[in-house]
Amino acid sequence: MTDSIFFDTDCISAFLWIRNESLLAKMYFGKIVIPKEVYDEMDKPSIPHLKAGIDRLIAERAVQIMTMDILSEEYALYRSLTTLSEEYPKVIGRGEAASIALAKKYNGILGSNNLRDIKQYVEAFSLKHMTTGDILVEAYKKKLITEHEANTIWANMLKKKRKLGASSFTEFLQSKEEDPSK
Repeated sequence: MTDSIFFDTDCISAFLWIRNESLLAKMYFGKIVIPKEVYDEMDKPSIPHLKAGIDRLIAERAVQIMTMDILSEEYALYRSLTTLSEEYPKVIGRGEAASIALAKKYNGILGSNNLRDIKQYVEAFSLKHMTTGDILVEAYKKKLITEHEANTIWANMLKKKRKLGASSFTEFLQSKEEDPSK
């Protein structure tokens, strides 16, 4: 995979909450892009380990933070997605909007779990898209983790109230094998 992955807050934080962001670095070193809006969402005094995890990845050069020029095409799209408009009547969060705008601009992959909010934009902009589950399936297929380890990661994410679309990794993997379009 050569495309950059533009992560929204929910997708990257699934790994940060359980302190397993090193798996992302192993898989996508140098291809992980965090929009500044997502980075800002991570900067909360009540959960400092999320930002600390991103900062470690930045220091290791596994991740880059990307900003948008306010006069750019991607910033105009970002503003349209975060404010009520006729063109985009569904307002979405700043992190999701920034990730979508940058993935569109740079023909990258959108890393997001929030399918309800983003699906129409993924389709409208023909974006490549992956979820936390997709990342774990890829790690499993590349033999970076075993199915047991993936189930443990999955369970830990669920304990942190991450919405992953299945009760276990094994269940998610089976659903992907039955219907690869999921």
